[in-house]
Amino acid sequence: MDEKILNQLSIELGKRLRQKNLSITCAESCTGGWIAKVITDIAGSSVYFNRGFVTYSNDSKCEMLGVSQISLTEFGAVSEQVVKEMAVGALEAAKADFAVSVSGIAGPDGGSEEKPVGTVCFGFAVRDGKKIYTRSYRRLFTGDRYSVRLQSVIFSLKTLLEEIIKN
Repeated sequence: MDEKILNQLSIELGKRLRQKNLSITCAESCTGGWIAKVITDIAGSSVYFNRGFVTYSNDSKCEMLGVSQISLTEFGAVSEQVVKEMAVGALEAAKADFAVSVSGIAGPDGGSEEKPVGTVCFGFAVRDGKKIYTRSYRRLFTGDRYSVRLQSVIFSLKTLLEEIIKN
């Protein structure tokens, strides 16, 4: 059932991107490339998906996406500030119209009182001419590591669809 939901969301996302002649990229940490995988599971996705970034470590977030070391130190990798920077960095590097980024604590370890296991932050960047607009979300998902990651991918795809409808 999970694969069917992901496939349906990916097909719809691709359809909307093609209709509007738009492109997408992603910058993933806790999902480890799962968003890019389900987007590219759809035949013909190379029309709207050129590249994605798996930036699991803080160093890779800085090196590949231009995330500020100051933001990582001050807010932590799992923060709305950092995922916004990840999304903008991915958008610029891929020269895309839309970007999604995700960073979270999928578990089973690594949580804290402030950021318990299941905490996931999402960043979305949209290019509108020369301007880039960002939005971020923080969610707390339940379940095991697989479940937290799956919910993160589903949330990302659904939110991307909403963003594309708005533009």
